[in-house]
Amino acid sequence: MAVARPRSRRSEARGRLLGWGLLFLLAAPAAAQEQAGLSPHGSLPLPCTACHTADGWRPARISRDFSHARFGFPLQAGHAAVPCSACHTSLEFAKVEASCAGCHRDAHQGELGTDCSQCHNTRAFGDRSTLQQLHALSRFPLEGAHRALDCASCHTSRAGASLAFRGAPTDCISCHRTEFQKTTSPNHPSAGFPTSCTNCHSTTTWAGSGFNHAATQFPLTGAHQAVSCQACHGDGVYDGNPTTCVACHQTDFSGTTNPPHQAAGFPTDCTGCHTTTTWTGTPFDHGTTQFPLTGAHQAATCQSCHADGVYDGKPTTCVSCHQTSFNATTNPPHQAAGFPTTCTSCHTTTTWVGAVFNHGTTQFPLTGAHQAATCQSCHADGVYDGKPTTCVSCHQTDYSGTTNPPHQSAGFPTSCTSCHTTSTWVGAVFNHGTTQFPLTGAHVTATCQSCHADGVYDGKSTACFSCHQTDYSGTTNPAHQSAGFPTTCTTCHTTVQWLGATFNHDGAYFPIYSGKHQGKWTSCAQCHSNPAAYAQFTCLTCHEHNKTDMDADHQGRAGYSYQSTACYGCHPRGD
Repeated sequence: MAVARPRSRRSEARGRLLGWGLLFLLAAPAAAQEQAGLSPHGSLPLPCTACHTADGWRPARISRDFSHARFGFPLQAGHAAVPCSACHTSLEFAKVEASCAGCHRDAHQGELGTDCSQCHNTRAFGDRSTLQQLHALSRFPLEGAHRALDCASCHTSRAGASLAFRGAPTDCISCHRTEFQKTTSPNHPSAGFPTSCTNCHSTTTWAGSGFNHAATQFPLTGAHQAVSCQACHGDGVYDGNPTTCVACHQTDFSGTTNPPHQAAGFPTDCTGCHTTTTWTGTPFDHGTTQFPLTGAHQAATCQSCHADGVYDGKPTTCVSCHQTSFNATTNPPHQAAGFPTTCTSCHTTTTWVGAVFNHGTTQFPLTGAHQAATCQSCHADGVYDGKPTTCVSCHQTDYSGTTNPPHQSAGFPTSCTSCHTTSTWVGAVFNHGTTQFPLTGAHVTATCQSCHADGVYDGKSTACFSCHQTDYSGTTNPAHQSAGFPTTCTTCHTTVQWLGATFNHDGAYFPIYSGKHQGKWTSCAQCHSNPAAYAQFTCLTCHEHNKTDMDADHQGRAGYSYQSTACYGCHPRGD
């Protein structure tokens, strides 16, 4: 049995070389024909082997390595599926144009330009999504049901072209004129409806569209929203239909008897009592009038005030309804006392009985114990209007009967407020701070009798001497009276302490409590040798009194004189 021996590498190389040589021999005639200008494809820069094989010249088989894109026209989507002969009708392939118009007739007759790729592509000649995107950039973007329509639905044919695009009308009536003219409920043409259609219809749905009444001068609210168009437009009038209430509700207005609208002269706009939510049982809003209802008035029936049938121009004063109550009231007697007929001074709409007069609105607001006093306490005489507000008008007896101190004999003012308050009458304290002599220091605790034992209150002297005459005259160290001390007392004494007074010698006169004289003296008499005249003093008692020496020390000093008063002209000095 013979065993097949494997081929050597040399024999494999020899086989491959033989194969390439055979391929070259087969391609040589075609190449020779191209060079000789005999190729049916004209000038085609491809070897014949790209399409033809040694097995047969026909049929041609295009090599997988062939790239149509090399020639400037990639085959994509729909172009990749068509046979070569669909575009290459001639064997001279180079004669085919690369533009769309080379294969596709312009059905638009140049209306949309030569760039077919704006609307068409190789994936689908009529791509709806692309067309809709382009339409969004036009004057008429496609919305609602318009998006599903075929182009021919609106772009009808025009002479010389399959469809018309440029200049196509965008108004509704251009496509929907038939629907507009045939509509009878309501009858659009006879009612003068606008041809824009958008007031009632939308692109989402044509049938069953609703008119937007809110865009008119009469928006529908409440029960008006549920009524049919015929309820108000049964006369066929839509444009210019009146919007007043009485235009539809005249029968209701004329037939109403409780209250009688027509006889009472009620306004015909109806909105004073009625609303669009409900027509029956709607209450009148009295708050819109000059007399809003408050308190018990809110529960009163219309007949309570309008039994006379007067609604418009009805008086709003209290007495117009409450005259009988005003006249019959005896505690206090309103009519006899001349009470005002407004009633609001004491009464409120919440309750009529048990009214309380607000004294705070008068010239005499009640404070303190006055708040608890009864009306009779001050108005027992029946006088209310013009009643005097002075204290003594009620407290004359108290004023005249007071003996400690005796108000009347002492000439106390009758205003009483200087000492008394409305909080308490007994135990009044006079505020001395309101006088020309405010009490300070020990004066604060002094009794009234201490100064007013003579019964004088008004015009009492405020000089210290008027109360301290005895103290002034009896003082001997120093002797105030004989020395001619001033009677004001405040030079040495204060209201805090009378004894132990200190005279301010340093500030007003000559420093003896400080400087070189501090501790150099023991009594006032050392300088004031005349106790009956403290204005006199001597310096020569203590200081060197040799006139010759003193003259020598002060030689050349202007104004020098060997006298104590002359010393005081220059001294004290720091040296």
